[in-house]
Amino acid sequence: MLRQLTNSPKTRAQLEQALAKRECDPQVAREVLDRLTEVGLVDDTAYAQMFVRSKQQTRALAKSALRRELRTKGVDDETAAEVLDGLSDAAEEEQARELVRARIPRLHGLDRQVQVRRLAGLLARKGYPSSIAGRVVFEELDLASEHRRD
Repeated sequence: MLRQLTNSPKTRAQLEQALAKRECDPQVAREVLDRLTEVGLVDDTAYAQMFVRSKQQTRALAKSALRRELRTKGVDDETAAEVLDGLSDAAEEEQARELVRARIPRLHGLDRQVQVRRLAGLLARKGYPSSIAGRVVFEELDLASEHRRD
């Protein structure tokens, strides 16, 4: 159990699954996990905060994608909402803009509709809502030198 925690932080649900795989008595597992939570070795809120920071920096995921990934890690919806409410919509939009700006040079020379489709697909895969994705893609393409009007 402690080896699981030393390798990387884990949620309570992940540790429960690990103990169940080892056929640990559910009552014993619950007591051990309660004690680990009590002393601060298992903290789903801290895990969620660390996870969100990491995934935003490395993969630039939007709130909805982060929420889905937290759910798969066993973080309850209330904890996930609490952590994700700390992220501003403006920061999420700016992150989407940065993704689009970084990708536009790779799409140089392609038809504008193809560029729009690929950029919107990129943002959709990262979990950005269509309201943000559409606006960001069109605004950033309009700013790109290739699409500026003389």
